[in-house]
Amino acid sequence: MLGIKGKDKEGKWFAAANLRNRFMDPRELGDWLNHLRVCLLLARAIRRMHMAGLAHSDLSYKNVLVDPSRGLACVIDVDGLVVPPKYPPDVVGTPDFIAPEVVMTNHLARDDPNRKLPRRETDQHALAVLIYMYLLYRHPLRGGKVHDVDDEQRDEALTMGEKSLFVEHPTDTSNRIKVADAKPTELPWADTSIIPYTVTGPYLSKLFLKAFVEGLHDPAERPSADDWETALVKTVDLIQPCRNPDCAQKWYVFDNSTKPRCPFCGTPYQGKLPVLNLYSSRREGQYRPDNHRLMVWTGQSLFLWHANRLLAPNEKLTDTQKKRVGYFVLHKDIWWLVNEGLPDLTEVSTKTPVPIGGKVELKDGQQLLLAKGDGGRLVVVQMVDCP
Repeated sequence: MLGIKGKDKEGKWFAAANLRNRFMDPRELGDWLNHLRVCLLLARAIRRMHMAGLAHSDLSYKNVLVDPSRGLACVIDVDGLVVPPKYPPDVVGTPDFIAPEVVMTNHLARDDPNRKLPRRETDQHALAVLIYMYLLYRHPLRGGKVHDVDDEQRDEALTMGEKSLFVEHPTDTSNRIKVADAKPTELPWADTSIIPYTVTGPYLSKLFLKAFVEGLHDPAERPSADDWETALVKTVDLIQPCRNPDCAQKWYVFDNSTKPRCPFCGTPYQGKLPVLNLYSSRREGQYRPDNHRLMVWTGQSLFLWHANRLLAPNEKLTDTQKKRVGYFVLHKDIWWLVNEGLPDLTEVSTKTPVPIGGKVELKDGQQLLLAKGDGGRLVVVQMVDCP
């Protein structure tokens, strides 16, 4: 019906619940963890572009190719790159992703000093919209509010421009999505009371508010691509596998409660759940919290960037730095950390070193030194007992 067989995987197919449910083969949809990976790659690509002083100018789901089944993404159509002040923008963007200030001034002459044209800040708006849509399968500004019942074009201009309002605004509920008007194929994603933006976890939730409340009409307040990349890395570390084998999303973000449950299928977690709170060294023997936690599940990996704050999991890592240095396993109701490549791993209270090839049992309140030196990390184990 869509005529998409054999074509490149356009990002739009995976960003709307209606399209996903009606037309896509379930094997192509991927799980929620892979959607986080897709968002991470997009944020990284835009961060590199902005660091080079460039702007895409037409960032949208039409100009990205994604493969959620493998967690892959690629930004395309970069022929319209903005290179200030050498190459000005020659497009205003794609509907749904054009920043409000561009929509509001689109009627002005191109050389009018009050006309707002695509630049880095408009890319930041488009990136926030993309990430919201790839994780929640709905648009952050398209709610139930109507601004002009007689003029459809004016209503659209106001909805996406001067009067744009986050559908999940914490205090102004006038643009909430009207669930009664939603198509069955858009549910439950269209119902923000069932799947709110907060299911994305503390780091992404904060940025969504910054992008669509504080920064929606104030471009200077929008999160940068680097902000999104950092938040996505931390969110991936908070991910937890759903216990329901039939759960379509298969993963969810730990909600920092004693009764975690999958927000997508409602399946609760049962048993002991280890959470590692990360601290890092600024001075010898002094450790400060990093506002970074690592959820533990059987098969969960530990990498060098977990062991040292000064390493970031990005394109600059060497092949050696990308290798796993440890993993976690649950055996006979005991959680173990197996050391594969941490020469400094030590159980702090007993000052017992854990050699490479050895393992250490995880216990509540336990402190484990992962690495010595500047940026070296100490973890404090928190055991959450989920009945």
